[in-house]
Amino acid sequence: MMSSRFLPVSFLTAVLFLISCGGNEEKTTSTDKMSSDSTAATTTTAPIETAKPSTIVTTPQNMFVVTHKVSNFTKWKASYDAHDSMRLANGLHNYVIGRGVVDSNTVLVAVKADDINKAKAFSKDPSLKTAMQKGGVMGTPTMSFVNMSWQDTATINSPLRSRTTFTVKDWDAWQKAFQEGKQERMDNGIVDRAYGHDADDNKKVTLVTALMDSAKAYAYFKSDMLKKRREAGGVIGEPKRFVYRVVQRY
Repeated sequence: MMSSRFLPVSFLTAVLFLISCGGNEEKTTSTDKMSSDSTAATTTTAPIETAKPSTIVTTPQNMFVVTHKVSNFTKWKASYDAHDSMRLANGLHNYVIGRGVVDSNTVLVAVKADDINKAKAFSKDPSLKTAMQKGGVMGTPTMSFVNMSWQDTATINSPLRSRTTFTVKDWDAWQKAFQEGKQERMDNGIVDRAYGHDADDNKKVTLVTALMDSAKAYAYFKSDMLKKRREAGGVIGEPKRFVYRVVQRY
């Protein structure tokens, strides 16, 4: 019988072979894991941020704007809605209805016009006058045809608007001076919404702003700061302002 102290050479060789294979397997597995982790790290990509669409519109838009007094707003609104097909037939599309802050029965209606000449013809149509009378319109309406050259369509919290009309010496000079005063207006609770000029005369300007802080805005309207800004823009005479509350936007 062979002593246990002396193991056969073949047995020792088999043991060494198994140890060698086990070590290599563990090493290979570890290396593969590191390689896999490295690949995962290199293929991970950061999320792509998409730019928000601009709310600024600089494509000129023809507008037909009417301001008038009504005997009863509810009655007038029902009549206005009933004549929507008449407006559409003349290339006019509902846009904004506002009520005066001082007198809520003074109404502003702004519609988009496909063809400004067709809109002018419609304004003189007897059928429009008849419809207005049925709706309770009082007195003579004020009508204007405006080419809006700049608009901000972003949704904002305040429904208060100021529509100001005035004459300037030069459209381009006024526009430059006006743009330079943007931060000044914002600091005084005013945000630009739209501006343009009369369809037939670019020296007759229409400006629409939102009043985010009415106390600051009204103080600014009376300030020397605004007076100097107007002078810099070549504004002639005293502007006419109508402050209203948007009650419907289509």
